[in-house]
Amino acid sequence: MDLSSQDLQALRPPLIRLAYRMLGSIVDAEDVVQEAFGRWLASDHNTVREPAAFLRVIVTRLCLNVLASARCNRETYIGPWLPEPVFDPDDADPVDDITLPLMIALERLSPLQRAAFLLHDIFGMDFVQIGEAINRAPAACRQLASRARSDLQKERPRFAISKAHGEAVAAAFYSASRNGDMKALRALLTQDVIAVADGGGKVSASPIPLVGIDAVMARHIEMAILFSREPSRLLRYGRISGLPGFLTIEAGDVRQTTALDISGDLVAAIYVTRNPEKLSHAAADLK
Repeated sequence: MDLSSQDLQALRPPLIRLAYRMLGSIVDAEDVVQEAFGRWLASDHNTVREPAAFLRVIVTRLCLNVLASARCNRETYIGPWLPEPVFDPDDADPVDDITLPLMIALERLSPLQRAAFLLHDIFGMDFVQIGEAINRAPAACRQLASRARSDLQKERPRFAISKAHGEAVAAAFYSASRNGDMKALRALLTQDVIAVADGGGKVSASPIPLVGIDAVMARHIEMAILFSREPSRLLRYGRISGLPGFLTIEAGDVRQTTALDISGDLVAAIYVTRNPEKLSHAAADLK
């Protein structure tokens, strides 16, 4: 079966979503999909019954190759690692429920578990097709997906956060943290809140995750002094990798995304990305 250029372009977004969820990088995902398209064009189309499934298989195999080479790079990464943020200024309805916390949890799985889970639970492939993609028996693929599902269960979002509610909490958080209102900020946080900042060794960021309200508040008390001297510049609110958040320019002209994992009316986790290499896709909004 052949595909027109229009058909290929229609397949690009879901294939990039698959590759991004495997790799945590939009740049790498786009490269993988482009290579997959090149392999499709060089293949015998008459032997392919389901081009979309065929391309998912190619993308998965390419991602596994990238992960095998990138694993050592993760081990030498400076400070906490976060997936490259995906900014949606319109806060559109997500095509699936893979949010930033789940992306981080996916990173803790083995590459084969990640592939089996994504291909089956998110992209609806059967285990025979998945076995072809990852070179494992269908029964083994079923087991890999089951283990991944069990490990990820607590990270799946239990309740959807509406656009209005998410933006209201994000606005309250931004206002309290930047205006030095520590009482208001503390009232917005859960007791076991965590804060993770990814600077990648390129810009300043907390070298380890901060765990618990006291640690997070202590850091914000320090930052309040900096904010009073060099105020943040808020660019806009929006969804950051599926979570409510905002884009800012901070002291030293550092671009930053802040994503908030909200539980009820409180912030349970704060994810800050400052590594400039991970913000290239938000460059148009970070001006």
